Amino acid sequence: MSRIQLTGTLICANEAQAAVVATHLPRHVALTRAEAGCIRFDVTPTDDPLVWDVAELFATEEAFRAHQERVAASEWGAATAGIERTYTIVELAD
Repeated sequence: MSRIQLTGTLICANEAQAAVVATHLPRHVALTRAEAGCIRFDVTPTDDPLVWDVAELFATEEAFRAHQERVAASEWGAATAGIERTYTIVELAD
């Protein structure tokens, strides 16, 4: 089995979107870190107040898919649907 790594950025268009991220991010992080198969999940602010760095690592492709499905149906997913994301997803050999 291979681990799945996602890295990239969450890019807000304006301060209103950044406020949405700030409001919803703590719960999103807590829920994600509690998921089965989540090894690492970090969303950290950058020097630009509209941009966050994202780093995720899941134990298996199945765990990553389950995370993606949960997020799509979550409050976070709905609230941040219009916010730009630039992600790279890679499979890491064990």
